[in-house]
Amino acid sequence: MRYRWQLGFWAFLLMRISGVALTLYLILHIYVLHHLLDGPAAFDELMQTIQSPLFKVLEVALLGAVLYHALNGVRILWIDFGSGAKNHQPWFWATVSIGVVAFILGAIPILKIF
Repeated sequence: MRYRWQLGFWAFLLMRISGVALTLYLILHIYVLHHLLDGPAAFDELMQTIQSPLFKVLEVALLGAVLYHALNGVRILWIDFGSGAKNHQPWFWATVSIGVVAFILGAIPILKIF
């Protein structure tokens, strides 16, 4: 069963992992918004927690998950509806390259590096 360790398997696995991460983020997001019902003081206290460095790292990870999931989804559409099935590997690396550039450009303002 050599197919399991090829590029298509990793693309499939990372797509599922990023989908689960985005679902968990959505649950956390709804939890945070729920605190609006508890009044401004409770929401402000939660927002102070969210501004911690740990949550900044998680926000950057969220950016990576969104970019990978979206760009790999476009690649899958290209494979399914276009003529990309025979040459899916170059499309994978092209979308990863675009994603890395977008990730770096998006992480800079989140982390306030410059």
